[in-house]
Amino acid sequence: MSSRRPDPLAQVSDFDIRLLRIFRSVVECGGFSAAETSLGIGRSAISLHMSDLEQRLGLRLCQRGRAGFALTDEGREVYQSAQQLLGAMETFRTEVNGLHRNLRGELNIGLTDNLVTLPHMRITHALSHLKEQGPEVRINIRMNPPDEVEQGVLGGSLHIGVVPQAGGLSGLDYQQLYSERSLLYCAVGHPLFYVDDAKLEDERLNQQDAIAPSFRLPAEIQQHYQALRCTASASDREGMAFLILTGRFIGYLPDHYAEAWLKEGRLRALKPAERFYDLSLAAVTRRGRRPNLVLESFLEALAGTS
Repeated sequence: MSSRRPDPLAQVSDFDIRLLRIFRSVVECGGFSAAETSLGIGRSAISLHMSDLEQRLGLRLCQRGRAGFALTDEGREVYQSAQQLLGAMETFRTEVNGLHRNLRGELNIGLTDNLVTLPHMRITHALSHLKEQGPEVRINIRMNPPDEVEQGVLGGSLHIGVVPQAGGLSGLDYQQLYSERSLLYCAVGHPLFYVDDAKLEDERLNQQDAIAPSFRLPAEIQQHYQALRCTASASDREGMAFLILTGRFIGYLPDHYAEAWLKEGRLRALKPAERFYDLSLAAVTRRGRRPNLVLESFLEALAGTS
């Protein structure tokens, strides 16, 4: 090659990377013929690739001919630089792949209260899988009313939330997880506690002091509360349970949440064949969010649970 490249190499393309890999193999094998088996291509193809690389770099990299294969001074320097470049690429690949195996960072998750007693345990199983996949991940759980969970996800302070699905806010995506059934309950000490369902008239039931939720619910579920005489409200299900257990109010609770008190004889369901509703619970994330490997791994685990 009679002259050096007049202009510096503008950029290193994928084609250049391929040529440098071939060049490294030729050097490490000690020549074109010896590199044929390693590269899986013929000597003439290797020669063409080496000529392409020399033309791209504007440098003579090696002597080849009857005297055998030998690197030029520039070829030795290019070989050392190629080793650094290809080694750095391999390190990058290894570290990125390692992120999938060893997740790092935080997961900020907002939950509607009293989901832990759900028999499906999808959230619990997904959190367990996430922690197994990324032992260094820090999990932060906040228990908030549904509207605060949605606002937290929308504002970015929460990565994901789990809320009752009642319509949807613009800017959020909802992924249905499961459905829970709520029944109408009263507690020991309430006038209806020992009244047989067959003798309990709807008019009398609807005149009892009842509790209304202050969080958003679908319109068809709101109708169940509109039929009652709601004289108290609560921002969450635990607040509703507190009031029901006074023996002064009736109110709806998820059956899985009320089960322990039911077994203790402290609660009873009122006309359960008629007074009930099913509520869908959904995972909520921000639409158009920035990529987050921890969150995506949790969502993948959540989708794989049942």
